[in-house]
Amino acid sequence: MIKYLTLVIKGMAMGAADVVPGVSGGTIAFITGIYEELIFSIKSINLKSLKLLFRGRIAAFWKAINGNFLVSIVVGIGISILSLARLLTFILINYPELIWSFFFGLIVASAIYVAKQIKVWNASTWISLIAGIVVAYVITEITPAETTDAWWFIFLSGAIAICAMILPGISGSFILLLLGKYTYIMAAVSNLEIGILVIFLAGAVVGIVSFSNVLAFLLKKYHNQTIALLAGFMVGSLNKVWPWKNNIEMFTNRHGVLKPLVQENVLPQNFQGDPHLYGAIALAIAGFVLIFAIEWLATRKKV
Repeated sequence: MIKYLTLVIKGMAMGAADVVPGVSGGTIAFITGIYEELIFSIKSINLKSLKLLFRGRIAAFWKAINGNFLVSIVVGIGISILSLARLLTFILINYPELIWSFFFGLIVASAIYVAKQIKVWNASTWISLIAGIVVAYVITEITPAETTDAWWFIFLSGAIAICAMILPGISGSFILLLLGKYTYIMAAVSNLEIGILVIFLAGAVVGIVSFSNVLAFLLKKYHNQTIALLAGFMVGSLNKVWPWKNNIEMFTNRHGVLKPLVQENVLPQNFQGDPHLYGAIALAIAGFVLIFAIEWLATRKKV
């Protein structure tokens, strides 16, 4: 029970991260030591395991897909998304510098932690690292769009976003933002609009099962290069989570709410001009220290 409760808590941490544009649940999975097990467990949901289910061999099916592990993670993610969607939205609106500072420190430490998992540094790992940085940076520079609310696009959004959610450094919520569906899906979660959520989750299931096979193959055949790419994603994503920004261009969405369309990163004001600067620095340090505290606890537990 303690093992599965721990997995639920890790899932809750993933869910909390997935709600925030710019932070990846995959990052949390990596730093809590469940990333590769998560990918290979999702990959195991295939025709071979489904045949066991259809033949009534439920226990064999459950064991084949590592069911207890997956359910624990999914329950944790669900608890976080349902309970924290409104809270995190409130914090992002009212205290953006503080929450982004915490995540900035979190991701810097996570990138270092992930890079430490690379066993051999050579030309291919450096190329993968640089490619990850460039791709993530370019994604964060893309301007969010206004898109259709048709069912097929909601399905497609779920499939694309879930792939990003399991990639450390690439935020599924930010991908939803780029697709113009972040506010739409968050509103559906807050208001429990079942029809929209079912379509979105159906797309997510299709997307994650398909994409997990690709990731599992890469981790098995090109482990160091894949880890370097993931570390690069984290570094590149720091452009998005930099706490201090100026709004260059605004737009009014279909709900009549004024939103930033184009932003630029700026240096913080002096301590007198920015009442949150001390708190932001403290939270950035806290986020950084938290990752290595988790690593230390995990190492101590293994010993």
